[in-house]
Amino acid sequence: MIDLKVAIVCMHSVLGDIEGNLDRIAQWAGRAAREGAHMSCFPESAATGYALEEPETYCTIEDTARIMDRLIQMGRDMKMVLVVGFIENAGSKKPYIAQLITGPEGLIGIYRKTHLSPTESEIYTAGETLGVFVYDNWCFGLQLCYEAHFPEISTQMALSGADLLLIPHASPRSDPVEKFESWMRHLPARAFDNGVFVAACNPVGVGENGTGLSFPGVALVLGPDGRLMKGFQGKEEHVLFSVLKGKTLKSIRQHRMKYFLPKRRPELYR
Repeated sequence: MIDLKVAIVCMHSVLGDIEGNLDRIAQWAGRAAREGAHMSCFPESAATGYALEEPETYCTIEDTARIMDRLIQMGRDMKMVLVVGFIENAGSKKPYIAQLITGPEGLIGIYRKTHLSPTESEIYTAGETLGVFVYDNWCFGLQLCYEAHFPEISTQMALSGADLLLIPHASPRSDPVEKFESWMRHLPARAFDNGVFVAACNPVGVGENGTGLSFPGVALVLGPDGRLMKGFQGKEEHVLFSVLKGKTLKSIRQHRMKYFLPKRRPELYR
């Protein structure tokens, strides 16, 4: 297994300013490509901004197609995997909170958030499929913000072969220190219990257009032993680089006391 260099981006998105957000994504992705990253992960709804009122007004069906086309071309041009959130207009349905995954060869997939928060469930449609994808010889699972609080999701992804869990957030309120401490209460367990890397990021900045939402800048990368590898807390945009080593994953999974999944007895807790 090759080592995987990831770029985890805390980015400010302006709600409804799709072109400006895509330009900002291109700038951060370009920096990541120059630094030799294989994969760049952006926050939930990064391309459109995050909305808790009338989200369909901020991204039309035509906007959805335009976002996808540009990101797919961006991944090809930069020869890098891009994982970028957006509001996906579903036409007759309420929109999805979606994450586009694209790479050097084009579209890899779209993940639609399956577990919506209480406020989101009133205005969005829930997806029906857990997001596990493959790039090169790395398998990665994708879950969004609120979903990280459901341990079963991470375990199911690990059982499906995930080596890495990407967890983009759009988590408002709190200051960066408080948000980081909150994440450190549950995300290390997702890594440790399942023997996987975990990488998470949040937007940064105060929302425009009267949304009133303020996002603390937080990003982190955890090893498959649950220990913090890299972390960021701040109020400015930032990219966190980390190299995920295949030998680290192998050493955990070959250790008879540090890898728990093979010892599960699912017949006892169906």
